[in-house]
Amino acid sequence: MMNFDFTQEQEMLRQTVRKFVDKEILPHMKEWDERGYFDPNILKRLAELNLMGVCIPEQYGGMGMDYNSLAIVCEELERGDTAFRTAVSVHIGLNSLTLLQWGTEEQKQKYLVPQAKGEKIGAFGLTEPNAGSDVAAISTTAVRDGDDYILNGQKTWISLCDIADHFIVFAYTDKSKKHRGISAFIVERTMPGFSSRAIKGKLGIRAGNTGELFFDNVRVPKENLLGEEGEGFKIAMSALDNGRFTVAAGACGLIMACLEASVKYCHERKTFGKEIGRHQLVQQMIANMEAGLQMSRLLVYKAGFLKNKGRRNTRETSLAKWIACDFANKAADDAVQIHGAYGYSNEYPVERYLRNSKAPVIYEGTREIHTIMQAEYVLGYRQDKPLRNMLPAWEEK
Repeated sequence: MMNFDFTQEQEMLRQTVRKFVDKEILPHMKEWDERGYFDPNILKRLAELNLMGVCIPEQYGGMGMDYNSLAIVCEELERGDTAFRTAVSVHIGLNSLTLLQWGTEEQKQKYLVPQAKGEKIGAFGLTEPNAGSDVAAISTTAVRDGDDYILNGQKTWISLCDIADHFIVFAYTDKSKKHRGISAFIVERTMPGFSSRAIKGKLGIRAGNTGELFFDNVRVPKENLLGEEGEGFKIAMSALDNGRFTVAAGACGLIMACLEASVKYCHERKTFGKEIGRHQLVQQMIANMEAGLQMSRLLVYKAGFLKNKGRRNTRETSLAKWIACDFANKAADDAVQIHGAYGYSNEYPVERYLRNSKAPVIYEGTREIHTIMQAEYVLGYRQDKPLRNMLPAWEEK
């Protein structure tokens, strides 16, 4: 039986995050965006609300809520700004859920528990200067040396590069095996030879901390190998299932923000003797935003439903990420158009929405990659096989 109702707990969660965004984020966003400043105190305050581990089981320090509750958090945070949704996407979606899925009990106790409590921050290092969509093109290496691995290489476009304490990093342990020779490691910021550097001059998400990671003979103990040697590619792809889910949910939040700003302006601005909301072509843009929001949410919550059941959802998550991000990009473009010349100024937030909306169309699988994936599923060229470790199903209390 299908049930489209949120639980009382989920409704309370949405209201909690919305109030937090209205009080702690929105009043400062114009300034933070102009300065390119990421306020780490936001993460501390989210931790105080137990949101840095919202869908992590209670036994590992989290709230134990379902995966669609994570989607709700990401929706509401992106209504404030993409930077803070991105932080939660990376910390929970790409890192913590990957530890939950693939980590040993010792790794979960050492890394997942403090992350779920918000005492430590997690990030994810896959992309390199010459390896984005083509994951097998990474050049970072991990060479076994006794009880350690020696990592050398570079990662780029890494969110929370200067903020995170722990990183899941992918490197070749056997280049001759191509993608089957990639392994995953848990790297700590304090390990000698590790360094990071922020990237400036971004088009959007200026309030987000994004940059590069450098590994200069970083010695990582063998206990920090995540999964088995050569399993890194599978781990990375399963992590992206979770990351893409949060990106798609965040896109719904951006559409919400575009709608709120546009509806408000439609009632304030008058042309030709009437509110601009009375003009049919403006109504068409508003209607398209609403349609995009409702369709995107259905795709996101379907993927969340499958996650709750412990089922593979790569196909559904890919579709949700592609469609929701495209709708968000179009909604932001229309929001600027509705605001006219004022939409081109940061006096109103919609120009920030437009700048922010472009990155999610690119990262965690470009729209072109997801288009190809969906075609290959339909044509029967692509099938998802069971993984050695599946993301745990949500256990209802």
